[in-house]
Amino acid sequence: MFTNRPALSKEITPKPPKPIAPKTNNHRKDFLRIRDAVQKSLITNSKVEASLDPDRLRELVEEYFNQVLEEEKLFFNHTTRTQMLNWVTADIIGYGPLEPLLSNPQITEIMVNGCDQVFVEKNGLIQPTKLKFESNAHLLKVIDRIVSRIGRRVDETSPMVDARLPNGYRINATIPPLSLDGPILTIRKFSSKPFTVQDLIDKGSMTMGLAKFLKACVDSRINMVVSGGTGSGKTTFLNVLSSFIPNGERVITIEDTAELKLNRSHVVRLEKRPPNVEGKGEITIRQLVINALRMRPDRIVVGECRGGEALDMLQAMNTGHDGSMTTVHSNGPRDTIRRVETMALMAGMELPLNAIREQVASAVELICHLERLKDGSRRVVKVSEVQGMEGETIVMQDLFVFKQTGIVDGVIQGGQYPTGLRPSFMHKLESNGIRLPADVFDKTVR
Repeated sequence: MFTNRPALSKEITPKPPKPIAPKTNNHRKDFLRIRDAVQKSLITNSKVEASLDPDRLRELVEEYFNQVLEEEKLFFNHTTRTQMLNWVTADIIGYGPLEPLLSNPQITEIMVNGCDQVFVEKNGLIQPTKLKFESNAHLLKVIDRIVSRIGRRVDETSPMVDARLPNGYRINATIPPLSLDGPILTIRKFSSKPFTVQDLIDKGSMTMGLAKFLKACVDSRINMVVSGGTGSGKTTFLNVLSSFIPNGERVITIEDTAELKLNRSHVVRLEKRPPNVEGKGEITIRQLVINALRMRPDRIVVGECRGGEALDMLQAMNTGHDGSMTTVHSNGPRDTIRRVETMALMAGMELPLNAIREQVASAVELICHLERLKDGSRRVVKVSEVQGMEGETIVMQDLFVFKQTGIVDGVIQGGQYPTGLRPSFMHKLESNGIRLPADVFDKTVR
């Protein structure tokens, strides 16, 4: 997407190198002088409108760039001139120093903590870079440019913004007075090509036997919850599970910020709407779930349950929308149940806890818990069945558990081994004509 940009520090050098910031003091002074002059020309030019096509805007930047070089009698060789133009273009209409990070496919998350600290997540591990912004004002200008293009704003009256960019990246910006050390910007990148189940098997996220079982569960319309901590791969995993949904079904996805990419023929995508600058017009996840029930869905996929919408999701699962899925932040399968109960209580319906617990026990059938391990890999660490109620307690059993077998060159070895127990919903699989190989549940098979 971005080419010919200045070289980065060795920790995150893209291949091929794409420089983005002048290295010498002389070039830096020239860069600042040229950039400011080009920016001034754009501001004073009546032809430049906010809705101007990006390609035309780049052409104007290059046009004014050439004018400034001529007026200032600045001469560079071809390579330096190209780099200088890229620096100026990136800083005026792009993401400034962040552009090479965005163009590096190995980087999945960018974290900017003030103007002088930029971290990235690469191969599941967080590492620092040597990139810096000129000042907090420079960083704030880049943030404002990013959010203004998607009709959002960030200022003292609205110092937080969480949104999705047109290319699918998710951004979160928090500025002073909420952030004490300058503006904070987080960009989560998503692959333009969604992961497949084979990708997850190749990466060790799950075994072939587990993949066969989960596909059978989706085909048989088992209600599933994907749980895990931040950055554990819940959305990616949910996307893969959703790819197992038969093509003829009508699927409605509901998300806080749209991230799911279902390769299905009949998908309706809904995204919550934040309040406007006056604090009005918000459409919540819960409202979207209720509305989705009137849209004749075969399945509902909620990107993440965070509050009272959990109750509506449970009711959907209990009233003919089998095979629905969602994700939940939690520390384990048992904790997932407690989290769902708490969120359902947040709906404000004043239902007794035991009634909520019965709803959870009858609606949720399978929980897949993911973790990001110390080596940065994301693995399914437990697959647990919710069997029902005994007295006032929800009964669960583990079907697959991740076991570490060693560490080779810093990479954790292991896999998801069956516990030997079979799910109580096996009759659902069999009634759908699905017969899994016996070794899928055989704990002696390695």
